[in-house]
Amino acid sequence: MDHNRLDALLRRSLPRARTRWSRPAGCPAIELCLFDPACLEGPLSHEEAQSVVAEPAYWSFCWASGQIMAQWLLDNPARVAGQRVLDFGCGCGVVAIAAAKAGAREVIAADIDADALTATELNARHNGVTVTLAKNWREMPRAEVLLAADVLYDPENRPMLWDFQAGSDAVLMADSRLRHLGNEDYRLITTVQGRTWPDLNEFEEFNRVRLYWAPGAEASGGA
Repeated sequence: MDHNRLDALLRRSLPRARTRWSRPAGCPAIELCLFDPACLEGPLSHEEAQSVVAEPAYWSFCWASGQIMAQWLLDNPARVAGQRVLDFGCGCGVVAIAAAKAGAREVIAADIDADALTATELNARHNGVTVTLAKNWREMPRAEVLLAADVLYDPENRPMLWDFQAGSDAVLMADSRLRHLGNEDYRLITTVQGRTWPDLNEFEEFNRVRLYWAPGAEASGGA
């Protein structure tokens, strides 16, 4: 399977779209098949814009939080080395790939979007690593470390913070949307500037990624 498969998936929402291999600025060690902005010759038509909104191809971008978490894992491999790791909402797969490169014993890449799983499989193979794909993370073996990057874009997703703790021994979370998570178990590790790749020219506040570490519910004494 090559990137022509991803081109076909992308063109369901934007007929003139295509992908290309590139290395995100925030994690240049990993090469990914992502949206090629050069394909946009002129502004989107109303019909194209409506189609993109109706069926957004999130997996065709490498979001800032994913890049920052991936690079952090490569710089701090001991956090996942030898562990069973689950990447929740894997998107393009950058975090799952980084975990595998950092020496995780097993990497499970989970996403409800089948296209994201297709992209992750292609990107993982291109980077010389193997990941297990899953549509429902709850059906997989318990993770020793659960990774979640940029999944709190909707405030209604906040309860996931507790779900992640209940379903793993520890959680590594990266987010640029919420200044305060509302769960004191999540301890801030670092804050790093990053930009979505290709750049979507988002508000500067969304380019400040905060990285957190939290114990699982059993370790923290939670229910």
